[in-house]
Amino acid sequence: MKVTIRITGDALSAYIPKKDLEEPIISVATEDLWGGSILLRNGWRLALPHLPQDTRLPVTVEANIRRH
Repeated sequence: MKVTIRITGDALSAYIPKKDLEEPIISVATEDLWGGSILLRNGWRLALPHLPQDTRLPVTVEANIRRH
């Protein structure tokens, strides 16, 4: 599913256009954002692809969504 990672205010957020949903990112599973997973405030965990660490935001990627 396509997900746009962007900075909203002073925090990172994930926008999922298919669901018209934007949620703050509350935790990152690894030190690096790319290639790991993130947890959204609504409980969804997104597995992000590997990208260079200097990737500029906003960026749209294919992510796998795992709901709890």
